Amino acid sequence: MEKLEFRLGKLGKYIPLIVAALIIVKAAISQSNVNGYVVAFFAAVVVGACVSKDDKAYGDAIIYGLSRPMFSVIVLAVILAAISGKLISASGMVQTIASYVVNLGFTGRLFAAASFLITCLLAFATGTSVGTYFVVIPILFPVGVMAGVSPEYMIGAIVSGAAFGDNLGPISDTTIASSTTQHADLGTVVKTRTRYSIPAAISALILFLVFTKTIDVNSVSLEINSTEVNPVSLIMLLVPATIIVMCVMRKHLVVALSLGIAVGIILGLVFGIYSVSDLLSFPGGFSVEGIIISSITGTVGTVCMLIGVFSLIGVMERSGIFSDIGSLLSRFAKSRRSTEATIVISMGLLSMLTGVISVAIVALGDIVNDIGKKNNINEYRRANLLDCAGCVFCFLSPFTVHCVIPAQQSAAFMESIAVNPASIPFVNFYSLSMLVILVIAIVTGYGAKKEE
Repeated sequence: MEKLEFRLGKLGKYIPLIVAALIIVKAAISQSNVNGYVVAFFAAVVVGACVSKDDKAYGDAIIYGLSRPMFSVIVLAVILAAISGKLISASGMVQTIASYVVNLGFTGRLFAAASFLITCLLAFATGTSVGTYFVVIPILFPVGVMAGVSPEYMIGAIVSGAAFGDNLGPISDTTIASSTTQHADLGTVVKTRTRYSIPAAISALILFLVFTKTIDVNSVSLEINSTEVNPVSLIMLLVPATIIVMCVMRKHLVVALSLGIAVGIILGLVFGIYSVSDLLSFPGGFSVEGIIISSITGTVGTVCMLIGVFSLIGVMERSGIFSDIGSLLSRFAKSRRSTEATIVISMGLLSMLTGVISVAIVALGDIVNDIGKKNNINEYRRANLLDCAGCVFCFLSPFTVHCVIPAQQSAAFMESIAVNPASIPFVNFYSLSMLVILVIAIVTGYGAKKEE
């Protein structure tokens, strides 16, 4: 693998990352939508090309980042999920469910807490946090807002539940990666991880019950509800049900979403919810209209951001930034406590930079193995620290998929209830609770003896 070299010495390779970070901070402070983060990553790629010594190697690094299977999976999933989500939201099903929820008095903080628990179960069962967003946000988010939950807290409840499932789920890619890289038995890893994830989940549940911000139910319902209550629309619940079943059966996420779309189109046509022209029409004048094409074009901002993110990831990996971080932090691993802190901090940094927890775990796997064994930290403790740290820092970074995709999906309903990516980390009570638990675990040794 050809290593990238930059002008300005060792500082040069960090210039693209610095540019991205500065614009991201500006976007967050200015409460920008996804487009602000798009600019950040594309600006970093352009500046990197200016300071790179070898333009061919730089171009190859970008292609290397974009050739990652994770990139194509996420991009396709974003587009397909937008279609399935629009099939659900435009059917009137959301308004129908919301009407029943409000009439039963299941509103406000209670609904936010219930949404957290539902998302926990789905994410745990399917093993995918990103896939969970695509299934639950089109339903729970608008229903929750109509039931009087502030948009930020509804997204926070869903992201928190997804983080729990990603953290503890036995078929989650992060659970598998953490146990595999540390040569630990998967079943024992899941068992020992409950000592971290369950307290964090209980804490998050209490926080949602106590601190969830509520809004006026009637005004929000009138503003959003443009479709009359239609019990027939509840048949569209089979769309997310199909996706969930396929994920539980370990079908590929792209396949699961595609089948969900097929089911939604068939049901919509059979039950008279949609006409063919509602779904797709060609009125002439070089135009295309309908739910399908509007859903696809609505994902442009998110897809562009993902292109920039994975391009920059390729540049950072080829320039040696990832290995630099691991090597630098490993120098601080002198005792058991400092080693555990090193594992958490290095994992936190890499998961934030890559935006993909499993990639960061694999990148750090060998280094964590070495420093962990030298300081008598067993394989289960190492695996748990890696995974838990990833589910803290990656989920709390406003420029990763765990904030950008939920924000993009919230904007698909109404601009007035769109959630800013930078606001999501402050209402992700699961990851915030896990951060506290990790600090306690490092300082006091909580959980370490039970893992030996």
